[in-house]
This record gives sequence, C-alpha cells and structure tokens, in this order.
Amino acid sequence: MAGWLFVISLVVALVAVYRPFGDYMYRVVSGTRDARVERGIYRLVGVDSKAQQTWGVYARSVLAFSAVSILFLYLFLRVQNRLWLSLGMPQMNTHVSWNTAVSFVTNTNWQAYAGESALGHLVQMAGLAVQNFASASVGIAVAVALIRGFAARSNGQLGNFWVDLTRVTLRILLPICVVATLVFMIAGMVQNLSGGTDVTTLTGAAQHITGGPVASQEAIKELGTNGGGFYNVNAAHPFENPTTWTNWLEIFLLLLIPFSLPRVFGRMVGQNRQGYAIVAVMAVLAIASIALTVGFEVHGGGTVPQAVGSAMEGKEVRFGIPNSATYAAATTLTSTGAVDSFHDSYTPFGGMMPIVNMMLGEVAPGGTGSGLYGLLILATITVFVAGLMVGRTPEYLGKKIGAREMKLASLYFLVTPALVLIGTAAAFATGNNATALNVGPHGLSEVLYAFTSAANNNGSAFGGITVNTPWWDTALGLAMLLGRFLPLVLVLALAGSLARQKATPESEGTLPTHQPLFVGMVVGVTVVLVALTFLPALALGPIAEGLS
Repeated sequence: MAGWLFVISLVVALVAVYRPFGDYMYRVVSGTRDARVERGIYRLVGVDSKAQQTWGVYARSVLAFSAVSILFLYLFLRVQNRLWLSLGMPQMNTHVSWNTAVSFVTNTNWQAYAGESALGHLVQMAGLAVQNFASASVGIAVAVALIRGFAARSNGQLGNFWVDLTRVTLRILLPICVVATLVFMIAGMVQNLSGGTDVTTLTGAAQHITGGPVASQEAIKELGTNGGGFYNVNAAHPFENPTTWTNWLEIFLLLLIPFSLPRVFGRMVGQNRQGYAIVAVMAVLAIASIALTVGFEVHGGGTVPQAVGSAMEGKEVRFGIPNSATYAAATTLTSTGAVDSFHDSYTPFGGMMPIVNMMLGEVAPGGTGSGLYGLLILATITVFVAGLMVGRTPEYLGKKIGAREMKLASLYFLVTPALVLIGTAAAFATGNNATALNVGPHGLSEVLYAFTSAANNNGSAFGGITVNTPWWDTALGLAMLLGRFLPLVLVLALAGSLARQKATPESEGTLPTHQPLFVGMVVGVTVVLVALTFLPALALGPIAEGLS
C-alpha cells in the first residue's frame, strides 16, 4: 500500500504542476524580451537575438556547440591532475575521457569511471555539472524547434538556437536547481569542498569518506534527466539520496519537465487539447510500465526470491521494493541514468522492463525535450498509417505528411535500433561479451542493456559487466554520439520541412488527433514498432531467463 501511495502521490503532483509550469515554459520560449544578463551573453558571443534560423543553421549551431563542449570536457578530464581541487586525482586516460566527454554532452551520463574515486571537485562542478545544464537545454531547444515547425506558416523559420539555449538554462533549469539544492541540503545531502574525512567504522576499520558539491549536482542530474552520480553507487548513496522523501522528490524532478512540455506544445500550436493527447500517451505508457515493474519485483519471480518471500537482492533497504522499482522505471522511461538499486539483480521480467522502457524510445515521458520530439515523430507515423487506411493524404496539425516527412520520421526511428542491435552483435562477434560476469540469457541481457542504454542516451547500467576497456569505451561512445545527434538532425530537418508548408484546412476526412482513439493508436504504434524490432533479442535474453 505504501508503494502505491508513493506512485499515486507522484501522479497527483505532476497533474498539479502540468498547467502552471507548462504555461511558464511556454512564456519562456515564446517571449520576445531579453533579460539584461541575456543581452550581455548575446553581445559576448556575437549573437543577434532577433535573428531567425532555418533548420540547417539551427542544426549547425547545435552541432558546433556540442562539438566544442565535447572537446572542452575531454581536455578538462585529461588535465584534471593539474587543476585546483583535484584532490590528488590523476588525469583520466584517453578512452575513458572520450567516453565521459561524449556521455555528458549527449545527456547520456554513462559512467565508465568510479565516481568520487576518479574525479576532483572542480571537474565535477565546472565540467560535468555544466554539461548537465547544457545538454538538457539542447534537448528542450530542439523540441521547441520542432513545435515551431508545426506552428509555422510557410516561413521556414525555427527560432534561434542560442536564444533558446540561454533562456532555458537561465530561466527554467537554474532557478529550479537553486531551490532543489537548498531542499536537498536540508534533507542531509552533502554540499562542500571538503577533500574527505577519515573515520573508524563500527567494525574498527579505517574508511575515507569523500565530501563535495553533491546536492547541487544532484539537482540538475535529476531535473535535466541526466543521471550521472557524484558517487559511484549513484542515488543508492545516502549522501545523494538520504531519505524516502528525497527519493520521491528526485523522481518528481526528473519527470517534471518531460511531462509538462506537452502543455508547451499545445499552447504553441494553438490547441491545448493536442497537448492533452500527447501527455495522455505518455501517461498510459508510463503507468503501465511502472505497474509491471513493481508487480514483477513484488511477486519475486524465481526460486530464491519466492523461497525468502521477496526480491531484495540489489535493493536499497531504506526504500524497499516498490520505491526502488518505481525509481528504476522512471529513470529508464526518461533518459536519466540515475539508479537507487542494482538492475542486474532484478528478477528476469523485472529487469526486462527497464530495457523495454528504453527500447520504446524513452517517450513516456522521455528526456528533457527528446521525449516530446520522439513522441511527435511517433504521432506523425501514426497519422501516416491512419491516412493509408482511409486512402487520403495524411495531415497532422494542418501539415501534410508526405514522402519527405515519412522518410525523415522512418530514419529517425531506425537509427537507435540499428545502433543497439549492431553494437550487441559486434560485442559477441569480437568476444568482448566475455567482460560480462554471466553467461547464457542473463549475459546477453547485460550486453543488450549496455548498448540500449548508450544508444538511447539513458546512461543507467544493468551492472554485472566490465565496460571500462578501450573497446567498450570506444563502442559505447560512438553509440552515444550517433544515438544523440543523428536523430536530432533528422528532427530538425523534419521541422524545417513542416515550417515551409502552408496550413491545410481541416475537413471531414481529417483524423482528429486530440481524441482517445488517436491516443490509443499512438500507444499501439509505439508498442508494435518496438515489439517487431526488439522482440527476438528480448526472447533470447530476459524472456528466456524468465521462462526457465
């Protein structure tokens, strides 16, 4: 009962903030006035805040900003041993630096290093935390650009990336994170620049406990659906997640922006009911996933869990099974790599659910921005399928979905499955699956989870597999890089194609895209596409393990 109250209270809170917070974000991205500090930033970087960009210019701006960010963070990691607050940490080697730089810039936050044992405070603050803000802002900016494509009337303009990036960071992410940091500090999270404290444990052993700017990084880690933890055990560490209510608040923060962005969509296209339809799709998929994950773990499928009455292996005893399973579902439904339990220790079907959540494309509700634009792509595909069924040109929000739009949407959907399946096959073909601690179906699940997490820019780890080797760091880094920027460019190309179109008036044959029928169709298309793509791999991994 406590577990269900935990979930229900989350739902109530998200419903309560959907309209006011969504309206606030709408005013931020649609406003025409620049704050004084924003004007200073635009002058510093040489940006005309009134200039509009076509999709090509917008895409080049995103790619250029991200490329500079990767280079800067890579160099930062390579020279950290010479910097202030390095705490005596050595420089990070080349392949882990590459993996980490790509990981944080792509909003993946996959960690091939051991948290507090590998990085000093300055790199954590000025390197990783800064990219947590930047990568989240990029995702929201691209989602807003796609919405402008639907709302535009044949002008081909998608706004200005630099303005979107600056406003989202300063007006949305930063203020909320300041408040969340203060709340987390009150709850007991660490926030200092201490090099650590030497203590004597209850058993008489000596232990060095590392301090650091934890609360501030935890706030943007969750709000930006990033997930990279200050400590190696992430949100299972009491300095990162002290109590049950901070566990609740972390889940609320990571769901806040993705679940509120459909309100921005509805306001920008001039039909709030369209936003309600999109958030309804997100809610249906999310509630089903959370219910299944919690159900599988509570019932403890497997000989040992059934014998002892629960599946507590790998769970944090402070939170118990329902809260831990809800956290696992929420972080994999979004692109948040945070964990408060060990997914590798989940029951076979319970462990399958986080993989399936990511395979859905993380659209329920997905990452900051990426979830919304991913779901709008699926809605576009649904409209096209419906148009074929009735024999007329598909339309969505007054824009015709023709051959060009469908090619872009199809390529978007194919990128991630290709990276996941090719990467998993390459690991087995080259013998790198030998770094997994298990063989058989569970070993396949460990490898499949790693590439699913990387290609979908999630960043959580199934565990039970060593991935800080040159092959794994390179392969997963490529999966993260391609899994972020290829879909992103395709989204902007689709936005540009839509923005050049004139509005098509609705007629009697236009599919109503705000009614429950359409919501059900989008849910069905999402599930069917994932099933057709990934079911064979799942059948050889978690399903085979569960049935055995």
